[in-house]
Amino acid sequence: MKEIGKIIAEFPKSPESLIPILQEIQEQYNYLSEENIKEVSEKLDLPLQHVFSVATFYNVFSLRPKGRNIVKVCMGSACHVRGSNRILEEIERKLNIKNNETSADGRFSLETVNCLGACALGPIMVVNKEFKGHLTPSEVSKLISQELIEEKS
Repeated sequence: MKEIGKIIAEFPKSPESLIPILQEIQEQYNYLSEENIKEVSEKLDLPLQHVFSVATFYNVFSLRPKGRNIVKVCMGSACHVRGSNRILEEIERKLNIKNNETSADGRFSLETVNCLGACALGPIMVVNKEFKGHLTPSEVSKLISQELIEEKS
């Protein structure tokens, strides 16, 4: 994992670098800690409030630690009418977490999104950037069990 200082040093010291820097930190650490936000503020000479407001405005950024595996369930109209609520319920049951929570062991985070842009595949979920479409609750149960087994390896 890259140190925050090294990430920041890869970009020009300008306000335009703020979002790409935060994206890179988010990619490396799965969230933006208070310390990371302060360091970005200091190194870019930007007010702390400004960096914090950018980090909280965009929902791609998280101020809470996320699991090593991120499961996103599409709740858009096409997926909803095809049963995405049942998919979400099965994932919550299987992982023993609710939407926007992270498992106690830090292995999984569960999120819902308004649209994944793959309506023809609905209901759909993404596990670590891998799309899984045309889901049924039983398929979800098998996929999550498989992910749990692979994660232990």
